[in-house]
Amino acid sequence: METKILNKKPNITEQAIEISGSEAVLKSLVAEGVDTIFGYPGGAIMPIYDALYDYRDQLEHILVRHEQGGIHAGQGYARTSGRTGVVFATSGPGATNLVTGLADAMIDSTPLVCITGQVFAHLLGTDAFQETDVINITTPVTKWNYQITDANEIPEIMAKAFYIAKSGRPGPVLIDISKNAQIQKFNYTGYTPCNHIRSYRPKPIVRKEYVAEAAALINQAERPLVIFGQGVILGKAENEFKAFIEKAGLPAAWTILGLSALPTNHPLNVGMLGMHGNYGPNVLTNECDVLIAIGMRFDDRVTGRLDKYAKQAKVIHLDIDPSEVDKNVKADVPVWGDCKETLPLLTSLIQPKKHEAWLKKFSDCTEKEHEAVIQDELHPTSDILTMGEVIDQLNQLTKGDAIIVTDVGQHQMVACRYAQFNQSKSNVTSGGLGTMGFALPAAIGAKYGAKDRTVVAIIGDGGIQMTIQELGTIMQNNVNVKILILNNQFLGMVRQWQQLFHEKRYSFVDIESPDYVAVAKGYRIEGSSIKERKDLSSALKKMLDHNGPYLLEVFVGKENNVFPMVPQGCGVSEIRLK
Repeated sequence: METKILNKKPNITEQAIEISGSEAVLKSLVAEGVDTIFGYPGGAIMPIYDALYDYRDQLEHILVRHEQGGIHAGQGYARTSGRTGVVFATSGPGATNLVTGLADAMIDSTPLVCITGQVFAHLLGTDAFQETDVINITTPVTKWNYQITDANEIPEIMAKAFYIAKSGRPGPVLIDISKNAQIQKFNYTGYTPCNHIRSYRPKPIVRKEYVAEAAALINQAERPLVIFGQGVILGKAENEFKAFIEKAGLPAAWTILGLSALPTNHPLNVGMLGMHGNYGPNVLTNECDVLIAIGMRFDDRVTGRLDKYAKQAKVIHLDIDPSEVDKNVKADVPVWGDCKETLPLLTSLIQPKKHEAWLKKFSDCTEKEHEAVIQDELHPTSDILTMGEVIDQLNQLTKGDAIIVTDVGQHQMVACRYAQFNQSKSNVTSGGLGTMGFALPAAIGAKYGAKDRTVVAIIGDGGIQMTIQELGTIMQNNVNVKILILNNQFLGMVRQWQQLFHEKRYSFVDIESPDYVAVAKGYRIEGSSIKERKDLSSALKKMLDHNGPYLLEVFVGKENNVFPMVPQGCGVSEIRLK
């Protein structure tokens, strides 16, 4: 990618002053409007931390307990604020500890700028203490990365980093800065925000003839189905999307990252796609005549077997990233561009319709699923608590206004299926990478990104132990997050697969846990644990009403499974209700 920045006139100018590279980094962050940094200091990034001491009134730094916690917190911040998350780490193990979060952010299109310290330039390639080739390590999991060894480059490269991270299809950027560049003095003449880079086109040109072709297909459709992903949220196109589906009466189903772009109770919201999605949108994907995909990438958990996926339908694919179109599912009409621009164009050309008979098929499927699955999950008759009823009780107390941050596993699928959302940017989860340990640090970042909202982290007894040290971050900063552990005393999702597909050979999924309430108390965080239904509502209310962080552990059924389920290797219409 060409590094030349074409806009030469600075938006933020100063008289030439001599400053260090470290101060230039911080001036760049202030100029970009950054207010929060998640990080962990170390030898190779110490000059930047020394300079940060004088910027404490302008930049709030959150000291995490592990660099992976820092980058997941940056992700949570980006997802709830709609801004770019910023993360600091030192060289060597500090930088390599970011890799999981970078991969997670890359596949989930989360804008991040990560700054890593590096050894002195003259030591590069000598296997110096805590030297790692972070550029080559992170190339596959970043949208762009760059190593700075001369302080004069810092303002330009920082501007480019923020522009690339947040423009087009967002993603993580890593800037590695050698220690000599951090302490080097140079003449600083101001900061020029970047808005164009030669050879980099973040948004493809909208082809209006394709928009017209798409509109013609939608107008002719008798059984249209919209499937939407996080692209609607990233494009800030929630209102445009709502206007589009309402004009033509289009049923709309979501991926787990698209969840909350459309209110859960909207009459055209027909539910969740994919392996543990709702019965109707999965089965009827193979009955629709026009499939309209918006800001989603047709991943395998949504499509099941591709040779059995929507073969009867004409496919329209709206996406800002041309590489996603035709990658998995062949599009009859590709509509490249930012959906905030393309959706109004499409809406202006479609005809008002209602599709009442087609919508009834979705409601009939919902009734079938309710009888077979939902009734027992939300209103069980046994004495054993279910994850679904916990989420249902939480809904009643939050009224759909909370931000829900989920880890990865059965609890994630149950929360996505049953949590209620009234507003966008309310569902924060690890989608494409499926990173256990994501939720606790991501919830910290989510709270900093949306300080006026209730944040509830829903985590399994396996995932919580992967990043449990971030309770220290919550303690030190008194981060008001609510931690809800759904403890089934198993690595639940793996156990479910072993039960269904491996003859119940439970191989190393029986996990013992500490006394989570005692652990929380050790971090000066209030908490409680319950096992009986009679205590559920009051325990949840106590958690939500508590002034400060709170941990609630709820013991649920050990061998409860998540249904419906599309078994691996099957088509979406082969979804099992039991």
